[in-house]
Amino acid sequence: MKYAISYSTPHCGVDPDAIAAFARHAEACGFEALYVPEHVVLYRGARLGPWEIPTSLPYADPLDTLTFVAAATRRLLLGTAVLLLPYHHPVTLAKRLATIDLLSKGRMRLLTVGVGALPGEARAVGVDFTTRGRRADEAIDVLRLLWAGGEEGVSYDGEFFSFEDLCSFPKPVGDAGLPIHVGGSSDAAARRAGRRGEGWFPGGRLNAAERAAQWELVRSSAAEAGRDPDALDHTRWGTIDMTPERAEELAAAGVTRVVVSPASLDLDEQCEQMSDFARRFGLAGTESS
Repeated sequence: MKYAISYSTPHCGVDPDAIAAFARHAEACGFEALYVPEHVVLYRGARLGPWEIPTSLPYADPLDTLTFVAAATRRLLLGTAVLLLPYHHPVTLAKRLATIDLLSKGRMRLLTVGVGALPGEARAVGVDFTTRGRRADEAIDVLRLLWAGGEEGVSYDGEFFSFEDLCSFPKPVGDAGLPIHVGGSSDAAARRAGRRGEGWFPGGRLNAAERAAQWELVRSSAAEAGRDPDALDHTRWGTIDMTPERAEELAAAGVTRVVVSPASLDLDEQCEQMSDFARRFGLAGTESS
């Protein structure tokens, strides 16, 4: 089992000193990665289920935030949970992601993408909300095509994106492209993970039976697409106070990575909670030894 930490700028704030200190402490504790969320824009009346989202929440740009985190750390992997893929043009996104991976020496490795749940957010960036799933599928294909393409250029002609003989450099470290994990709470997202992703990161609004059924859908979709289901990562949300017994339960369900969040908005308390977690799970960090 691998363990990562989430830093939510809308709740924890955007103070650069606090973000850097949080990331450095997570690295010292032995956490594998740091994840950040995304909303491009908010608006009055935007809701996630029954919860109306406060319009003043400071959702920092996730890729800019991860670039900052990379500069403040040495080995912490960089993750998104989730990047709203339909709201980014894949040609420019391919360049941004490859650049972050190159400058961080190969640490942009836990990109998790989703399709978004706010119709007004889609309208704001000129995207038809009803087509965002198909748009995300094409975007994944375009990202991989551009990362794999050489000096001769690559071409694509799809429903949403079309280009001829494009060359995108620099490449991610290793020239093999970046892993793309798929997040979400729908069957469509589960199928997308199996068909196109390197991993599955379901949302939090699912019960145990729904999670098990969707993981089986991920695996069966991968097999139908001629891919190896056993090669897929299975990431889940956990809690900072979770027990090793709970981790064993998750592992038995096929989970390979758990992402936790601090239960405090105070930096000192956040660091203390990370240190306690690292000791409880024996993470190989200087703070847990």
